[in-house]
Amino acid sequence: MDPLALPALHASHAGSWLRDAAGTTRTVGKGEAVMAVADTPHLILNAPLVATRLGYPDLSGLDLLELYAFIHPARFVVPTPKGLAHALSLEEPADDAQVPRLLQEAAGVLLATCEDPAWLEREGAWSALQSLTRLRWPWTGPLARRIARPERAERWLFAKLPEWEDAGELPQPRQVQIDEAGTLTRLAQLTGSAAEQRSGQRDYAARAAGAFSPRLKSGQPHLLLAQAGTGIGKTLGYLAPASLWTEQSGGTVWVSTFTKALQRQLRQESRRAWPERRADGSQPVVVRKGRENYLCLLNLEDALQGGFAGRAAILAHLVARWAAYTQDGDMIGGDLPGWLGTLFRKRGIAALTDQRGECVYAGCPHYRKCFIERAARASARADLVIGNHALVMVNAARGRDPAARPTRIVFDEGHHVFDAADSTFAAALTGAEAIELRRWVIGPEKASRGRRRGLAARLADVASYDEAGGRAIAAAREAAEALPSDGWLQRLVEGAPSGPLEDLLGAVRATVYARDESGGTEAGYGLETEAAGLEGPFVELAQAARAALSELRQPLIRIGTRLEALLEEPPDWLDGQGRQRIEGARHSLGWRVDLLAAWEALLERLGGAADPEFVDWLSIERSEAREFDIGIHRRWLDPMKPFARTVLEPAHGVVMTSATLTDRTGREEEDWAVAVARSGAPHIGVAPQMSAHQSPFDYAGQSEVLIVTDVPRGDIPALAGAYGRLIEASGGGVLGLFTAIRRLRAVHGRIADRLARGGLPLYAQHVDPIDTGTLVDIFRDDPKASLLGTDALRDGVDVPGRSLRLVVMEQVPWPRPTILHRARRLAAGSAKGGAQSYDDGIIRARLAQAFGRLIRSKDDRGHFIVLSSAFPSRLLTAFPAGTPIHRVTLDEALQRVAAHGQEPSMIETDSKHDA
Repeated sequence: MDPLALPALHASHAGSWLRDAAGTTRTVGKGEAVMAVADTPHLILNAPLVATRLGYPDLSGLDLLELYAFIHPARFVVPTPKGLAHALSLEEPADDAQVPRLLQEAAGVLLATCEDPAWLEREGAWSALQSLTRLRWPWTGPLARRIARPERAERWLFAKLPEWEDAGELPQPRQVQIDEAGTLTRLAQLTGSAAEQRSGQRDYAARAAGAFSPRLKSGQPHLLLAQAGTGIGKTLGYLAPASLWTEQSGGTVWVSTFTKALQRQLRQESRRAWPERRADGSQPVVVRKGRENYLCLLNLEDALQGGFAGRAAILAHLVARWAAYTQDGDMIGGDLPGWLGTLFRKRGIAALTDQRGECVYAGCPHYRKCFIERAARASARADLVIGNHALVMVNAARGRDPAARPTRIVFDEGHHVFDAADSTFAAALTGAEAIELRRWVIGPEKASRGRRRGLAARLADVASYDEAGGRAIAAAREAAEALPSDGWLQRLVEGAPSGPLEDLLGAVRATVYARDESGGTEAGYGLETEAAGLEGPFVELAQAARAALSELRQPLIRIGTRLEALLEEPPDWLDGQGRQRIEGARHSLGWRVDLLAAWEALLERLGGAADPEFVDWLSIERSEAREFDIGIHRRWLDPMKPFARTVLEPAHGVVMTSATLTDRTGREEEDWAVAVARSGAPHIGVAPQMSAHQSPFDYAGQSEVLIVTDVPRGDIPALAGAYGRLIEASGGGVLGLFTAIRRLRAVHGRIADRLARGGLPLYAQHVDPIDTGTLVDIFRDDPKASLLGTDALRDGVDVPGRSLRLVVMEQVPWPRPTILHRARRLAAGSAKGGAQSYDDGIIRARLAQAFGRLIRSKDDRGHFIVLSSAFPSRLLTAFPAGTPIHRVTLDEALQRVAAHGQEPSMIETDSKHDA
């Protein structure tokens, strides 16, 4: 295929290269590169990343990723020169200087695809191109010459999407007992006859089967806590009894995860037990996520019809191309390329989902084609639903259909259930939350774009039919005027709040700053103070705000009552679709009424006696020294209490499983105490079953932990030097984990250029304009690449050993001393081991999770390094038994890492360094 005769630009940390239309490539400086692209559109790959490398934010051109998204929507590609070459079956560039030629070749291949009769994604391309031409998308010229007008008019996206169909209620699951023999037979079928027989996996599956037995007493589910080391094969271990139970009972099992990566893995593994489709075309396995993950068709329609402008409008049309080919409409972690949204300066992806809970349900013209509703209905009839912890908890707490709530649940990544419950059952009265409620009731401000409508507009027919309902809607709208409006934060900064809620938030801001004792050391980061010892004027403002919230809650309750009456005695004009719309409105109202009640309870407590079950505090949220939210927060001291009542008590069988479920204290009798407490079982009087299954990996031969003792804490140049030298010694394949974004950026800025010139690309969260999932994809795809990140990379990242050979932590991951942490630490003081044991448990869990990224298969080899001389010996039990642990200097660590890169196995260790 002939390369496209257009100039091309490639820029990395190693330098910049230009290739002209005649085929001559030369190295240029940043200034010349910027001047070239400013004068003439160039072929580029990932414009925001190239702009970052050049320090030229206004860079634009012919981005090959945008072209790829148009020609191959819903197809995966790693957004690097190597990834693009592999996706298009082109020769991988040997170095940076060859990348511009690859860009020309890739453009030629992609454009030639449009003239290929076998192009699978041809339908809709011509129509989309006409719209993109009007928006002056740079690629329309080259594409217009290659995409012929179809003989028959192409259908609009919203006309060709399939509709879901209603189905009758399903009977309750049959009461069946899953025995051990049947479970092991099913496990053997799933693993295959040629698979290695793993005793740990067989034992795990047999124990998991017990959780699917019929419940003996109401409110007393079967509960199994199963710790399974990496490599046990726990996914198939619990899918074996789960698939057997669904087959015999006709019921549904939910598997809940914390990370999207595990959801993708589960979807692949489930194909061993279930077909893609049943004989009737329905799906036996469904992936479910929160509403904010799916494309909202009404938002997309509005964006396509003028709701978006400029570059955002181009994004909307590329998303529409994807929507015609997507498997399930999942925009976050699904088959929409994660890098697509980052190509556009304004993050339009979020605006195309239902982030604000403003869905009008059956009132939407696309309701019968809605991806969210389709997934919800499919999950009700599925054998296996793959969800996440937050969704399972929210569904249990306020699901629209109580009969569809899960009764058999497997919580994989179970060590995250506590944190998920902590967020789910929290209350936060903040400016950002309050203004969203105002917009839901009143509608958008006059200057706002988009399709958002207030409560009166959404229920106009009800107001016109029902006089009492109309009065309640009008009262709600009037009461909502007391909530913060646009510009609230600026008014608070200027000392001119408007309304009782803004008055209170202004007092919160003043109190937090008055009590701040950081001395500016944390400038740019959030501030907080206890909601205690508050003066009388503050309490008076809180009570005035509470009264205003009550004034809003009462008419919302009356509206809900009127809607119930409307359903009980429906008028002639209320058809089936209308009933569904009213039901949806009732659900949305109930959610807001509960939210207001939680806010009122929070404010009522201020100035009174503290409730020992809750932790309350005031906060100012800041980023890069800029305030973005202010509010009052409430968390359960033990969030497993509401979790137990809401999720566990209605369930019949629950499995919580993880490789790091217990605290590795080194004293076996204490191992399960934390796991049991964090399961919620004590709150409903259930004695859980417990099982532990050790990893089959040879950690003594496959891994080594090195505690580096001579990198001074707080010395950024020394820290950067250590990271740079370790990456060079390893030849890439390094995952660097940081506890502070500030230090991550400082280290990256000091070493990225030098490493790139040595052929070792370095990527980083919070630096590169790329989403986290795509960063991991790039890291996985290139064994010479290294990746720096924070908490999001510490858990749930599954990268093979050829690409991840070394994990480096910049220091011991101490818990951040927040008010919430301090309260829980104090509460743990009376328990065995005291407050210090509480902190140590958190740290050991983080270390164990980070170490778990290193050895993922029996062939993996690698080092785990902590750059901290102050590493307490009591934390070393975080690592698997038998793992060699040594305290060494940086030079010694470099020798061991370099030797590992040359030898197939770990070098012999020196006992004098043993910790």
